[in-house]
Amino acid sequence: MDIFQFIGFIGMIFVVVAYFLLQTEKHKITSFTYQILNLIGAILLLISLLVHFNLGSFIIEIFWIAITLLGMYKNLRKTDEKSF
Repeated sequence: MDIFQFIGFIGMIFVVVAYFLLQTEKHKITSFTYQILNLIGAILLLISLLVHFNLGSFIIEIFWIAITLLGMYKNLRKTDEKSF
């Protein structure tokens, strides 16, 4: 296993832990912890895919990152609106 495979493996662990926390109701989908685990996991997987390229996996990670960032943005907007 090279360093990039190891990075991808750690990314997979982040994504799986995030999903597990969501399914066991330890965190909600709007939880910052859930979202940051998802984001870091997807970024690490993307880094791995830059070396060990797979088009389908690369595209899904791009979407995963974009959707996670959208969710984080929406949650921050809701938080800002509540403070007014």
